[in-house]
Amino acid sequence: MLGFHRTAVNRPDLTRPRLLTTRREVLVAGGGLAGVAAAMVLAERGAQVTLLEPAAQLGGRVGAWEDKHQDGQRFAMERGFHAFFRQYYNLRALLRRIDPELARLTPVTDYPLLGPDGLVESFAGLPKLPIVNLISLIRRSSTMSLRDALRVDNTLGQAMMAYDPEATYAKYDHLSAREFLDRLGFPPRARQMLFDVFAHSFFNPEEQFSAAELLMMFHFYFIGNPEGIVFDVLDGPFSTRLWQPMQAHLERLGVSIRLDEGLAHLHRDASAPAARWRSTTSTGQILEADAVVLAPHVPGLRAIVDASPELGTRAWRAAIAAQDVTEPFAVWRLWLGTPSAPGRSPFVGTTGLGLLDNISLYHLFEDESRDWAARTGGSVVELHAYAIPTGTPEHQIRAEMLAALHLLYPETRNARVLEQRFLMHQDCPAFRPGTASQRPRIVTPEPGLLLAGDFVHTPFPSALMERAVATGMLAANHLLHSWGAAEEPLWSVVPRGLFARLVHRDFHRQARAAAR
Repeated sequence: MLGFHRTAVNRPDLTRPRLLTTRREVLVAGGGLAGVAAAMVLAERGAQVTLLEPAAQLGGRVGAWEDKHQDGQRFAMERGFHAFFRQYYNLRALLRRIDPELARLTPVTDYPLLGPDGLVESFAGLPKLPIVNLISLIRRSSTMSLRDALRVDNTLGQAMMAYDPEATYAKYDHLSAREFLDRLGFPPRARQMLFDVFAHSFFNPEEQFSAAELLMMFHFYFIGNPEGIVFDVLDGPFSTRLWQPMQAHLERLGVSIRLDEGLAHLHRDASAPAARWRSTTSTGQILEADAVVLAPHVPGLRAIVDASPELGTRAWRAAIAAQDVTEPFAVWRLWLGTPSAPGRSPFVGTTGLGLLDNISLYHLFEDESRDWAARTGGSVVELHAYAIPTGTPEHQIRAEMLAALHLLYPETRNARVLEQRFLMHQDCPAFRPGTASQRPRIVTPEPGLLLAGDFVHTPFPSALMERAVATGMLAANHLLHSWGAAEEPLWSVVPRGLFARLVHRDFHRQARAAAR
């Protein structure tokens, strides 16, 4: 398979004990995927874990909460569907704790991309083999030919096939994704259908998104991914399929889960012989621990560090202060009085149609929505808009999303809206050009203080939910290693692109010379 396969990220020392040999107490701040992953691994190894979550439920940005319709019928509301790609090895390892066969995941056979003037691109039936999958996509594309592909900028084209965790960031982090794609030279329609929609999927607008980060993600999802381009989804709400079982499993492991309670202040008396962390929660409680894993979102981390002035070094605090969120995104779920047309895909990406980026037909994959549709004869449609320019009024967002829905799915034009929920958030991390060197690492200047989250650097390709879980496990591994226990195994796609050694040969030669 040309060297493309699942790759071990670490090699745990099997001579070390799996379980901790001394009592250790760990505080984990943040109950999203990163915090839960850290808490899970540490509790499995015998640590006494307290998990703080300021919301009323676990899950963070992939959480779900109970709501009810006007008729009193209860349902679970979320912040939009999330794709469980098959190279999310560490996320899947976490899910297997509660679902060993991953029976709650439903495969999606296609994720069509819809554009203006009836343009369609499809991922159905593509070969899994990296490189071959991309060639096959181009060969059958309606917006690009192999001749077009051969005319792209040779240097930048090589860069897409030659991801390197050091050289790519050194060469391209200063560029925005828009600048990179502009220079690449793809035909405008192909650029719009194949790349613009891909870049937007990470919530960052192209002009504010690092080209190096785009190249890493292109490698992670396409060029280095041996599992295929399509994905799986949960067959029910995140609350019932993921978070309620996960919470029950953590509690069986002895984790103390404290909802509606966040971390407000953190202090460690380094002068004490056996210095422990002393934490103040949002409810005024004082907790002590041997180690702390900080796994909130970016605004939450900045607030904790701001409120803990003795924490870290000046450079580290400056790096945390420099972390930011990208533009807002909107989720609009509509319960319509008419069904969707036969043959519709559960998910489509959209581009070139105003602010709309995605249409999800929940009644085609989620049990709760399917039951509602069967009972009422209607449909449950969710619209997403990513990287919305700051200051765009809500009425404009709704108008553009609805106009695109009506254009693409004409059967919705006269449908009566029986229920609706409109959410708008701005808490996804920014990956702006030139900021890679400031991205937080898992290890901090403070002994026993670790970071985790989808904004934290990983030494291997990862993104979104997978990066959150991977960093949580890496944080747990750092503590396990320091306490003499074996680490949790982690996996990823191959760390470099097919042509990385050839294209970046001079870069690494110069780096070695500078290090001598």
